[in-house]
Amino acid sequence: MKRKIVIGVVTAAVLAGGGAATAAALSDGDHHDGRDGRGAGRSAAASDEATARIAVGDAVAAAVKAVPGTVTEAELDDEDGGPVWELDVYGSDRAWHEVTVDAESGKVLGRQIDRDDDDRDRRAPRSVSVSLRDAVAAALKSAPGAVTSVELDDEHGDGAPHWEVEVRTGGGEDRELDVDAKSGAVRG
Repeated sequence: MKRKIVIGVVTAAVLAGGGAATAAALSDGDHHDGRDGRGAGRSAAASDEATARIAVGDAVAAAVKAVPGTVTEAELDDEDGGPVWELDVYGSDRAWHEVTVDAESGKVLGRQIDRDDDDRDRRAPRSVSVSLRDAVAAALKSAPGAVTSVELDDEHGDGAPHWEVEVRTGGGEDRELDVDAKSGAVRG
């Protein structure tokens, strides 16, 4: 439901000619950027991916080194004019953490406990057989390119957990792929 509202807001902002309004609508803090799998509503950060020297796997490694646990979301974003990876980690301390990694150097820029997402399923990170890294590898095998976002989700209609992986292909196409979190099968 939230995603539909964000897509509607983004569409209205684009029609009104508000590029800045679009960026503001996309940075609602929920890490949903309004992409529909066809490139509509792409965030400004996704265009910076070419300058991101650090791939998602390296960002995940840096985040887990800083906060031991399981990464359930990683998104390439733009912060103070430079590309960063924003990662959600369910820590071994059983708390959710937000970790920011510089996408050019791989340095952890910040980390904090995330107290805003009380509705997240704390069982989800432990209930999946396919890791974020394996999901990214499966998605890139299906659609070679650069990952701009990956998120563990269970709102696919059937309630089964899956990874939503957004890839910018070599041809510049934005693709959203679903990777089954139990089997690793790629859809989309």
